[in-house]
Amino acid sequence: MRGKKSVLKNCEIYTMLKAHARKKHLSFHTPGHKDGRWDITELAYSDNLASPHGCIARAEKDIARALGAAKSYILTDGSTSGVHAMLYAAKRLGVTTLALSPLSHKSVFHGAAALSIRLVTFESEAELEQALSLADALFITSPDYYGNIPDLENIRALCEKRSKMLLIDGAHGGHLHFNKRLYAGAYAHLWVDGVHKSLPALTQGAVVSASTGALAEALLEGVDIFRTSSPSYPVMASVEYAVKYPENERLEVAVRAFARESGERVEVNEDWTKLCCVFGDAAYAAEKELEKNGVYAEFCDGARLVFYLSPATKRKHFNALKKALRRLFKRYPVSGNFENKRAPAPLLLPENAEKEWVDMQEATGKICAAACGLFPPCTPLIRVGERVTEEKIRALQKAINVFGVKDGKISVFIGETKE
Repeated sequence: MRGKKSVLKNCEIYTMLKAHARKKHLSFHTPGHKDGRWDITELAYSDNLASPHGCIARAEKDIARALGAAKSYILTDGSTSGVHAMLYAAKRLGVTTLALSPLSHKSVFHGAAALSIRLVTFESEAELEQALSLADALFITSPDYYGNIPDLENIRALCEKRSKMLLIDGAHGGHLHFNKRLYAGAYAHLWVDGVHKSLPALTQGAVVSASTGALAEALLEGVDIFRTSSPSYPVMASVEYAVKYPENERLEVAVRAFARESGERVEVNEDWTKLCCVFGDAAYAAEKELEKNGVYAEFCDGARLVFYLSPATKRKHFNALKKALRRLFKRYPVSGNFENKRAPAPLLLPENAEKEWVDMQEATGKICAAACGLFPPCTPLIRVGERVTEEKIRALQKAINVFGVKDGKISVFIGETKE
């Protein structure tokens, strides 16, 4: 595997920053810390992300080549801004109705609402074709938060058959560009890579891409609207570095070997960087014990601890994780029902239905008025229009980080009670 220094030599933005960090620099510009070296603003030598012509333009060209895109745009606002830019581009090109899974990231629902794009949801791939017949485009997530990848080849063929646009949230799969069979960009018309999630980029580093020049023009309009006008140069440099970072085949082999020897306790799906460890009802207890020893998972869903690896994960750290997990597997045998359950279809309610915030323990049986769930993975645990259950309230109460919850309350529709 190439070393960090050899990768950095080929990074345009980093090379620019390093060259000027050594020079005399009196900062009378933003940012306010006035250091004037690595964290700078648009200057005569630093290029401009909003209208790149120098090192940033060269970096974006290299990134597009690596990802197989006609055009790629660096983002320093995370994948969320890329999702919104894609939705804007789709709307600009005539998409008014979007087919998607209800387990999509909350940014998709927020963006669709802001852009007045109507949603048609499907619960499984079996229902996808029917949903797509009612929509102008398809939006999918690949990989999901557990490393599952849908049948991308079949999905793309289905979209081509119906002349529908395919948008993919690949926020958790930026590293998959090494394997075009699994990579979102090999199939999507528009896609986003959350580079910081699975490659060595700073938090909020991402890339959004288009497969053709015509799509790139519409996408750029969306990028200009939703991307910050004050991008972080360290984040931009890290995005370029991350995309150019080499794959780590040896680590992937080690991860899959650990999964095989661990039987049903460890799940590794198509995406090897998501290590899913089954603990059942003991999941939160196992999480706390690991954290006491300085080991932190990406998230706990109440039954599994999910650990995110990357090509930059050190083997010694992975070995330490294996040792800790083996100890916990013996201490906590699997208990409880940890299978993912299909959520009931949301109820249809009047658009002007009144809402209120109620204590979570009082919400059981009512109908959810604002999506809420665990953070991460930021997919709705309880969707708008779904009846609240005791089981899901318990999951929210146990979780350390959540969204859609305010001061221990969730939003429900007034007057809707138990059946």
